[in-house]
Amino acid sequence: MNEEKNFLDELLEEAEAKEDKQTEAYYDLVLLQIKTLTQQIEKNFSEAEKECEIINNWALTRNTMLTERVRLLELKIKTFILETKEKTIDLPNGILKMHKKPDKVEITDIELFLKNAKPNMLTIIPETVKPDMNKIKAFIKTRPVPLGVTVTEGKEEFTYKLKGQNNAREEETGARAEQESQLRAVV
Repeated sequence: MNEEKNFLDELLEEAEAKEDKQTEAYYDLVLLQIKTLTQQIEKNFSEAEKECEIINNWALTRNTMLTERVRLLELKIKTFILETKEKTIDLPNGILKMHKKPDKVEITDIELFLKNAKPNMLTIIPETVKPDMNKIKAFIKTRPVPLGVTVTEGKEEFTYKLKGQNNAREEETGARAEQESQLRAVV
């Protein structure tokens, strides 16, 4: 009877070993499937990136041509307002304007400027002294330019506003059409 138990025990052990091997083989196949699916996911992302790049390049090429066309049209409307010598022209789809930008004041030599500056051209913060650009601009309108200051005269600028479909107005000036409602200046 011991031999039978041993024989039965051996058969049972063999069956368990085969079952363990089949279980390991099954889970190994599961791992292989996970690996395959992960590779497919990576491939999908890679292909999507390539497609996005193709679309972006197409859009850039297309929009470059359109931007050049916008620049030419902006030059036409700038020429038109310059020829009419009017400051503002209100049209059904927008408003054309010519206006002078303010002068630009720049401190080129702070030490020289501070030595010769009038008190009304400075803003004094305890322990700190710095130029007050608005006060300097006001001073320059009636008096000579202080030493250490450079004045760049404001140039005349052309702007236009596009009227939107829902009566919202969008300010446009100039040479680059990046998004609606951005300030646009034609140079």
